[in-house]
Amino acid sequence: MAPASAIEILLVEDNPGDILLTQEALKEAKVMNHLHVVNDGEKAMKFLKKEAEYSDVITPDLIFLDLNLPRKDGKEVLDEIKNDPILRLIPVVILTTSQAEQDILRTYDLHANCYIVKPVDLEQFIHVIKTIENFWLKVVKLPPVKNLR
Repeated sequence: MAPASAIEILLVEDNPGDILLTQEALKEAKVMNHLHVVNDGEKAMKFLKKEAEYSDVITPDLIFLDLNLPRKDGKEVLDEIKNDPILRLIPVVILTTSQAEQDILRTYDLHANCYIVKPVDLEQFIHVIKTIENFWLKVVKLPPVKNLR
């Protein structure tokens, strides 16, 4: 991906405060992006499979996934993503408040690409988003998944 092109990010988060914090951090980090937000695991899978109201969405380049979600938790969503031959190509960044060792182990066992504990401080959160930007958008070559489905 060329550095100047916008990245498609899917944020799977049910907490309005964390959604706002992520939006602000992306703005402050000056990450060129199109941020799509869904607030539960079932909607996340509909978005990724382009079902119902999500039939015209672009496949995201990167997924920020919270673990504690209604209707289908983040581990179930991660498991579905990583068992799909197309969706598993999309990097999944676990972005959660959980520091539980069993959550960390389980998500890596399900092939999460990284696990980040959300900082509560805006400045620290912006730093985390900038770090994600540097790694996933400038260092790593992302797979071309935008129009695979």
